[in-house]
Amino acid sequence: MFRRATLMTRSLSVLATSSILLILVCSKNLAPVPIQAQEPDSIGSIERLDPALDALIPQNAKVEKVAGGFIFTEGPLWRPSMGLWFSDVIGDVVRQWSPDGKVIEILHPMGFPPTMRAGRGLIGPNAMVADEDGAVLLCEHANRRIVRITKDMLISVLVDRYQDKKLNSPNDLVYRSDGALYFTDPPYGMPKEDSDPAKELPFNAVFRFSHGKLQAVIKDLTRPNGIAFSPDQKTLYVDNSDPARKIWMKYDVKADGTVTNGQLMADATTDKGSGNPDGMKLDSFGNIYSAGPGGLWIFSGAGKHLGTIKMPEIVSNCAWGDDGRTLYITARTSVYRIRLSVSGERVLYQPDSN
Repeated sequence: MFRRATLMTRSLSVLATSSILLILVCSKNLAPVPIQAQEPDSIGSIERLDPALDALIPQNAKVEKVAGGFIFTEGPLWRPSMGLWFSDVIGDVVRQWSPDGKVIEILHPMGFPPTMRAGRGLIGPNAMVADEDGAVLLCEHANRRIVRITKDMLISVLVDRYQDKKLNSPNDLVYRSDGALYFTDPPYGMPKEDSDPAKELPFNAVFRFSHGKLQAVIKDLTRPNGIAFSPDQKTLYVDNSDPARKIWMKYDVKADGTVTNGQLMADATTDKGSGNPDGMKLDSFGNIYSAGPGGLWIFSGAGKHLGTIKMPEIVSNCAWGDDGRTLYITARTSVYRIRLSVSGERVLYQPDSN
C-alpha cells in the first residue's frame, strides 16, 4: 500500500513537473512573436472613369483619416517644419496637425469665444497660401480681408478694399509665377450673403493683386471659389460653388495678367452628390484635383473627368504635403490623406522648411 502510494506520488510529481515545463516552453516560444497591427479599414472609394487615372492613383491607394472632431475644415497648407495647417470656417480657428498625430490651435482670427460662434455661420478663416520669407497669407471671412502672418505670428492686413469698398469675404487664393496674387471673393462671410446690408460690392469677383494694385479680372460668376493655375501659368482655373450652377471654368491669361476667353470646362449641376465645386490643386502634369459633389473630382488639364475619390464627408479643399506625393483633404469635420503616384505642382513660394 505504501509502495503504491509512493509510486503514485512520484507519478503525480513527474506529471506536474512536465506540465510546468510544457507551459514554460510554450510561453518562451510565444513571447517573441510580435502582434501584427491591423491595417486601418479603407475609407471611401475610388471611382475610375478613365484609364489615365491609373497613372495618378495606385490601385492599392487608400484614404486615411488623420484627424477629426472639428466643425468645418478648410484651407489646408503643408508646412514642412510643422505639419499641416488647416482652418475651421465655423469654429473660427486655424489648427496645426503634426505627423505625430497632435493637433493644436494656433490662431483665432475673429477672436469670438465659443459661446458667441454659434449661429454666426462662416465667420472664420478659410484658405491659406505660402508667402515669401516663410510667411503665410490667410483669407478671413467675417473680417473680409486677406492677412499676412509672419514666422513670428505677427499679423498685418494685405488687402481688404476694392475702390474704397469692403471686400465680400476672400475665400481662396493662389500666386502666379510673376508674383501676382489672385483670389476669389464670394459673399459667404456675410449672414445674408448677396442680400446682406453690409455687402458693398455689387458683384462677386476674382481679383488680381500686384504691386499694391487690386483689379477685378472676373465678375460674372455667382460664387467664385476654388482657384489654381496650370503649371505653365497660361491657364487660370476657377470653379463656381453655386448649387444652381456647379461648374469649373478655365481662362487664358494675358501678358498683363488679366484673363480672357473664359470656357466652361466641366458642369456638375445635375450631379446629386453632396457638396459643390470648391478648393482645388494641380499636380506637376497639370491634372486638377477639386472638391465636388460626392468627393474629390480629378480632371485632366483639358477638363476630362478622370475619376473621383469618393469621401465619407463633404470635401472642401486639398493640399500637397509630406514629400509632395501625399494629398491632404479637408472634409467637413475631418482631415484625410491619400498617397498618389504623382507630385504636386510647384508653387511660387515654397512653404517654410526651417
